Amino acid sequence: MIEDDATIAGYVAKGFREHGDTVDTVADGNDGFHMALEGDYDLVIVDVMLPGRDGLSVIEELRGGGCTAPMIILSAKRSVEDRVRGLETGSDDYLTKPFSFSELHARAQALMRRISSLPETGIQSKLSFQDLCLDPVTKSVTRSGQKIALQPREFKLLEYMLRNPGKVLSKTMILEHVWEFSFDPQTNVVDVLVCRLRAKVDKDFNTKLLHTLRGVGYVLKTD
Repeated sequence: MIEDDATIAGYVAKGFREHGDTVDTVADGNDGFHMALEGDYDLVIVDVMLPGRDGLSVIEELRGGGCTAPMIILSAKRSVEDRVRGLETGSDDYLTKPFSFSELHARAQALMRRISSLPETGIQSKLSFQDLCLDPVTKSVTRSGQKIALQPREFKLLEYMLRNPGKVLSKTMILEHVWEFSFDPQTNVVDVLVCRLRAKVDKDFNTKLLHTLRGVGYVLKTD
């Protein structure tokens, strides 16, 4: 989410996180442009009036740079001309401020469902590694075709690992990404969460995917 109003950004981020989503927020248009272009995001929410670079130019340049993620404009500008211009720039939806989070969330879900059903868009709607598959839109996980029920934090951890296969993730990285604020890195909450996730993802399968590098972190890889 690229939004320079900290209150709005916090309100929206909190709402999405309560639905089990992972949210990055940034207040500057230039920083937001680089994050969205280089990151692997399922949705980009953009304000129009931003420091550094305005939201419309952010969207236009993201589209020009090959970013295919669905985008929603949030703006206090509510004239027909403003909305038309925003949609013509490359956004998929336009919501005016003030707004209700429930409407924003419903529009976001509808956009992601619609786009994930169009394979020609090139959007990676599902994440997979070996026989493990996760769908960020439906919040479902399967391994070898068997459904695996995960709690929200277990799902967020697995999604984080699937987006970084083969990469060693330290406790601090996981704490900041899954809990989204800092803990004492000596805490055992990460160990407990990984243990729970491993019991669901690896226990009944011959090939183990979640590995511990003692003293370093955790990695998603084959034996």
